[in-house]
Amino acid sequence: MEAQIDPQAPVKKTNKKFMIILIAIVLLGGTYGVIKYNHSLHNVDTDDAQLNANISPVIPRIQGFVNEVRVKDNQYVKKGDTLVILDDREMHNKVLQAEAALENAKSGLLVSQANAVAANASAQSSFANVSTADANIEAAKVNVWRATQDFDRYANLIKDHSITQQQYDEALASKQRAERQLTILKEQKNAASSQANAVRSQSLATGQQNAVANATIKQREADLANAMLNWSYTVITAQADGKVSTVNLQPGQTVQAGQQLFSVVVDEAVWVIANFKETQLDKMKEGNAATISVDALSGHEFKGKVQSLAPATGSRFALLPPDNASGNFVKVVQRVPVKIVLDVVTDPLLKSLRPGMNVLVEVHLD
Repeated sequence: MEAQIDPQAPVKKTNKKFMIILIAIVLLGGTYGVIKYNHSLHNVDTDDAQLNANISPVIPRIQGFVNEVRVKDNQYVKKGDTLVILDDREMHNKVLQAEAALENAKSGLLVSQANAVAANASAQSSFANVSTADANIEAAKVNVWRATQDFDRYANLIKDHSITQQQYDEALASKQRAERQLTILKEQKNAASSQANAVRSQSLATGQQNAVANATIKQREADLANAMLNWSYTVITAQADGKVSTVNLQPGQTVQAGQQLFSVVVDEAVWVIANFKETQLDKMKEGNAATISVDALSGHEFKGKVQSLAPATGSRFALLPPDNASGNFVKVVQRVPVKIVLDVVTDPLLKSLRPGMNVLVEVHLD
């Protein structure tokens, strides 16, 4: 049976308001999509970004007991301010020992110099004795020549009995005495020469002792300087202006050389490390302008620019970098750290920034 149509039933009309709203929504959505698409062509953003700053660790250079802690948590300090004082008695004693060793070395130099003067004087005296022996030898040679001449004359005279045997014997004895005296003087000269050479060698050795004493003094001076340097390390000072982190240190504790006690967040401009996807870096380059929104400061934006891009992805610097040479490989989009510096402007909110805060970064591509 066919359905009967009532000719008097009202005809449903299309709701014009609904259509207008629908068209408006479509137009707004399309406009928004076009705007976002055009925006994405010239901008890239990421919320995987944090603020960063220089953090100076407070590290003792020597081992010691903590004598005094002069800072508290979150305290502002300036460069050169005293942070921690270690017990310095041991280091002070080492300085006194080094000073005593230096004085001993200086005394050794004075003794060595005195020995050198005495050795030099002795060498001069020995060479003077050699010169005297030479003069005596020359005089003895003259005596030998004269005695020889007299003996030769008496030898000719005794042949014809012009002189007595006694006179001849006396001439012979005088000649022999002169020759023996010359021999003795030559031997004395040789002994004096040997002694002079020995004294000269001793003088040279004493001069070398002076050089050794001077080197010892320099070594003791270096030991004293090192002891005083270690003594100065008992006072630990701030290396830069900034705020102290949590101080978990009490008087009486023993600290080791190289042990990090706490940190000082340096009072300098912070920067942003933004981890962009590798697919977002095709048009990014150094010098691109950037806008930074800090989660803690909702609604406030900072201006900056791209300073540098990391030479490798962040995963490459991990303690255990991923190794994709396995059969269960799953491709994961990697991220590359990008350093963004804030523009140097007078902004009171800059002091509110803290390293580690999350930020939203948008880089404007050329």
